[in-house]
Amino acid sequence: MERTHRNKVQRHFRRSLKGKRIVCLDIPDDYGFMQPELVALLRARMARHLPTVAPDE
Repeated sequence: MERTHRNKVQRHFRRSLKGKRIVCLDIPDDYGFMQPELVALLRARMARHLPTVAPDE
């Protein structure tokens, strides 16, 4: 996530983000909507931040 994107998210969702951290998953914008490789990568990267997400579901 670029700094400008993070700043926009923080500005628009200030109340919802109070005391929370924004995490960048470092996933390039090279995938199509719901592309299986993207879904697998999202699951793998999110698993450490949201333990309820199964990496290989």
